[in-house]
Amino acid sequence: MTEYVSTTPGLYPLPDWAKDDLSDLKGHQKHDLISGDEGEAITAAYEQAREEVVGVQQDAGLDRIVEGQLRWDDMLAHPLAVADAVETRGIVRYYDNNNFYREPVVTDDLEPTGDVAAELEALVELTDGEDLQAVLPGPYSLFDLATDERYGDDADFLGAITEFLAGEVETFPAVETLFLLEPSLVESAPADGLDERASEAIDRVASATDAEVVVQPYWGALEEKVYAHLLDADIDAVGFDFVANQDDNVYNLQEYGATDDVALGLADGQNTLVEDPEAIRDRVEWVEGQLGVTDFETVYLTTNTETFYLPYAKYVEKLEALAEAADLAEVTAA
Repeated sequence: MTEYVSTTPGLYPLPDWAKDDLSDLKGHQKHDLISGDEGEAITAAYEQAREEVVGVQQDAGLDRIVEGQLRWDDMLAHPLAVADAVETRGIVRYYDNNNFYREPVVTDDLEPTGDVAAELEALVELTDGEDLQAVLPGPYSLFDLATDERYGDDADFLGAITEFLAGEVETFPAVETLFLLEPSLVESAPADGLDERASEAIDRVASATDAEVVVQPYWGALEEKVYAHLLDADIDAVGFDFVANQDDNVYNLQEYGATDDVALGLADGQNTLVEDPEAIRDRVEWVEGQLGVTDFETVYLTTNTETFYLPYAKYVEKLEALAEAADLAEVTAA
């Protein structure tokens, strides 16, 4: 029988009090953003905020608990932004929205920092036996967001990013699930040759962990060839953004099949309208109905994107809706 698992891609909004406190503590300039060496007061504020968002997930009844990535001022570019081999330069638009990140320019050989592992260790301390989920940018998206002044060749640069991420994953504490967020596979689809390398890069990062690995593209559907190559990677699940593009995602599933598990982005991570849990459950049934005989082992119910775009109260409501929808789907399946 299919297991329905409520989760999120992480990157949560800060609680309102933390936003105010950190604004005062950090300042408002580019050089005030997180660089991995924040002082005691800033660290304490983030620790308190982390404890709050972990509690929100526990109270909502989510099946996977994430750390929240509240320190990720540069969104998916964060792991590079805190690396010694990287210079953060001008402000760049974050995909096609009104958020911005510091351009991470790789100027020296990349080495894992342990920054994300330290966040996960803090998560372990705040939980008591719950199933935990790590979150990272996928290698292709991090490659796409970064600038190379060290390696000189796209293949070599993607390879270096891949090994950097794999090295980070190898330092993680034990987690149940790893979400690799890959919006660039949609927004800046890899050309011929690079699409196969992107799949191989994902496979390499996935091989660095014993956790279940979910690759979550969003803001649309993957091009057919990109999707076909992605299925060659040794991963457990591919995510589908059914908020942004329903028809093409269904087509890919019908035409090329899927992994044994699947992640369905059915709640909008950017829209303040909170979905009804029954409506989410109905969308799950609709997707499964389009695929006929396909019976997934695990279906992850999630927002399509990160949720830092949302007001804090709306983010809380979205989590509650996802948790309830997963419970309803389990009852329906039974």
